[in-house]
Amino acid sequence: MRLLLIEDDAEAARYLAKGLQESGYAVDIAADGRDGLFQATEGGYDLIIADRNLPNIDGLTIVQMLRKQGRKTPVLILSALGSVDDRIEGLRAGGDDYLTKPFAFGELLARIEALLRRGLGGAVVTKLKVGDLELDLLGRTVTRGGRRIELTAKEFQLLEYLMRRQGQVVTRTMLLEGVWDLHFDPQTNVIDVHMSRLRAAVDRDFPNPLIHTVRGAGYVLRDES
Repeated sequence: MRLLLIEDDAEAARYLAKGLQESGYAVDIAADGRDGLFQATEGGYDLIIADRNLPNIDGLTIVQMLRKQGRKTPVLILSALGSVDDRIEGLRAGGDDYLTKPFAFGELLARIEALLRRGLGGAVVTKLKVGDLELDLLGRTVTRGGRRIELTAKEFQLLEYLMRRQGQVVTRTMLLEGVWDLHFDPQTNVIDVHMSRLRAAVDRDFPNPLIHTVRGAGYVLRDES
């Protein structure tokens, strides 16, 4: 699932993004309110995490503007302002949840999971399926033919990226940016290693492979049975 983190504290943003990525989420970061609002309206995110006190446009204004546009993306507001009145103001602005700083990372994850389960009228996809392969985004589980497949957090994120683009050729550049959040090629075999492990887990012991190499282009996930 894709999350947008709008946070102007660079150190806090790196810490949260790292933890969320290790938990299997794809995370984009916006460092101020203006960029955050632009990304929120253009990026197609499953959930937005927005700090309340931001440069240029504050978090509550971002939520209000999104709701005026009719966008129902769940928004979790983070703030050092934790009085009852502050929380009420945040929820009435259109926020779906309000978490007061400082907070435990585990609680943040639990709040995110709860918001995604809520689904906002079915706007959030919670399961992906290609052939007999199924990925449960909330339960963080993968099965094929009813058999459980154990994946690391990065392998889960890589498979989610491929399944969301089933039938589409995915290039190395797309994988580096979408899964590893790298905007340059580090000239390592990180993609090859993870893809090899993922293919072994997903396609081994099954008669029809789902992950295919497109020579000179990249990879594609499709059911050819």
